[in-house]
Amino acid sequence: MPMRSSRRAQRGFTLIEIMVVVIILGVLGALVLPNVMSRPDHAKLTAARTDIQSISTALEIYRLDNGRYPTTAQGLQALVQRPTVAPLPRQWSTQGYLKSNPIDPWGSHYQYASPGTRSNAGYDLYSLGADGQAGGEGMDADIGNWSE
Repeated sequence: MPMRSSRRAQRGFTLIEIMVVVIILGVLGALVLPNVMSRPDHAKLTAARTDIQSISTALEIYRLDNGRYPTTAQGLQALVQRPTVAPLPRQWSTQGYLKSNPIDPWGSHYQYASPGTRSNAGYDLYSLGADGQAGGEGMDADIGNWSE
């Protein structure tokens, strides 16, 4: 009796699952390493840069699904909940693109503008830094996708 070859259904990881793992690893690395090195101010800068990269990845996936980035009016909330403001997304992921609206290491929401004026990405994504105000130097400087 010949052996029948049975193929098991192969199941891979979705892009969202891989992105979540990368985000978790990045955030853990950004939080743990600086504590070991006793550099909490630099840890916040590193965490903000990591967050911006992760949010940028979610924005790219949104654009691939929907043909455009969220508008400034829709904001980063469009990555958490399906937008109700035009232009409505064509294929918004039912799982969303982020679990919650992102907060920077200083406790403020990340800023988003589309189209952007400071980066070549088609949008500006940034934190206002430690002082929570535009501009500044050192720890108070804005950290954005134009300074990666």
